[in-house]
Amino acid sequence: MAKVTELTAELAGPIVAGNGCTLWDVEYVKEAGAWYLRVYIDKAGGVSIDDCEAVARTLSDALDEADPIEGSYTLEVSSAGADRALKKPEHFRQFLGEQVDVKLYRAREGRKELTGALKAYENGDVTVELPGGDVTLEKKDVAQVRLHVAF
Repeated sequence: MAKVTELTAELAGPIVAGNGCTLWDVEYVKEAGAWYLRVYIDKAGGVSIDDCEAVARTLSDALDEADPIEGSYTLEVSSAGADRALKKPEHFRQFLGEQVDVKLYRAREGRKELTGALKAYENGDVTVELPGGDVTLEKKDVAQVRLHVAF
């Protein structure tokens, strides 16, 4: 699957940039028996439906021409979202100091989810500031890190 996402990211990068956005992430997943190619974009001030449509139209043509995916799939282009997943080192650097929700594979002190300020990210290890002090979580223990959205 990595090859599909890497090839898509290579094709999408210039298209996304040409529309005034940045490429956040690419996923290729199977859900309910169907394949989905999801391209997440970001832009200062927020992503509009027009941004998504412009990227999707041009990217769809580029994917048809390059034909990197065997079989059928659904292309989806959307905003990375307010509660976006942080996956790459640059994502973590961009949001240092922000509140994040961390999901763990195994409970730690009876909890599988933690919310705190992102203090550091190094080689996949995440340090979060919690009320009792800073906690560093090893990469192998972290299932997911997302920006925290408070209403």
